[in-house]
Amino acid sequence: MYCSSNSFQFRTIVLEQLGFQPIKKANCLLYQNPEFPKSGSYRLYQREGFYDFGIADYTVQKAFGIQFDHSNPLLRFGIVYDGTTRFQLEHQPVSSFMPSAFLVLEKEIKGKQMWIPGQHFQGAEITIYPNFFEEIQRRFAGFSISEYFLENHTYYYLPSEVFPVLYRMIHKDKMDCLNYLHLEAAILECLAVIKESGSPSGQNAFSRQINYGSVTIGKKRRIVFSAHDFKTVQKAHDILTEQFVNPPTIEALSWQLKMNSQKLKAGFSYYYHMTIGEYIAALKMSLAATLLCTTELSIAEIAHEVGYGYTSNFSKKFQQTYSCTPLKYRMRERKTVDG
Repeated sequence: MYCSSNSFQFRTIVLEQLGFQPIKKANCLLYQNPEFPKSGSYRLYQREGFYDFGIADYTVQKAFGIQFDHSNPLLRFGIVYDGTTRFQLEHQPVSSFMPSAFLVLEKEIKGKQMWIPGQHFQGAEITIYPNFFEEIQRRFAGFSISEYFLENHTYYYLPSEVFPVLYRMIHKDKMDCLNYLHLEAAILECLAVIKESGSPSGQNAFSRQINYGSVTIGKKRRIVFSAHDFKTVQKAHDILTEQFVNPPTIEALSWQLKMNSQKLKAGFSYYYHMTIGEYIAALKMSLAATLLCTTELSIAEIAHEVGYGYTSNFSKKFQQTYSCTPLKYRMRERKTVDG
């Protein structure tokens, strides 16, 4: 078991265990294993100490593990297309990270992570360090997003406007034309979208979740949430994230978690600033947008993939979300990427 005290050391250990060696390219570092070139690659774009953009597509050749204890805060977000990572945070059960969009604000994080031979990982990830946030705060007074999110809690969701930005970066990487100007502009655009969506109606999601809070229903009834209620709502969020294509009904979820359905609905809206139905729809639409941009599946096939029985219902919801039909969205994003 290897030990890591910061994110840079963590990445170095992973790359060494994969047998990857760096090759200096015009705009990035390309890491490959010269003895097993078919094992894949990792491409790293960075402004060292400020932000990284990594694109991974590799298969693990040997088992290894890392015990990590990272004190420095950082923000990570991106897309994992393939691979399941098993990790365990200190004082928490073993967790799995499945293919998904994700965002996590890490701070003083401790735990361990394991890699198993044959595991394949494919995805793209942006990591932002305190130096860059401090620089942005000097340039744009009042900028802050750290209070919007729970520390060390992985959100398996990104605002829809982030996906086209990530796809453009991935495409430019494939064309070997992602330069430092493209990189910083794209990261700033992603942060602007995350900031805009992280505080709906001016509410502070982070402080609300820490304080557990309360809501008033109707004129007289007030529901006060406890730490147990918060954890239960988090479980509901995790279940819906894993099963959003064919989600359980609110009644079934309420029975499974042993929480009154009214309290469950109120708690979910309070902590996540959207209803259960809105969250499920957002995940469906995010997956649909990804499939439209990365596959050749027909509109009907995509509708089925995201859990819609009727293509017309899917198209209507998609148009409400993105202000265009699925076909026009696909054509527009491909034109943007190719341009």
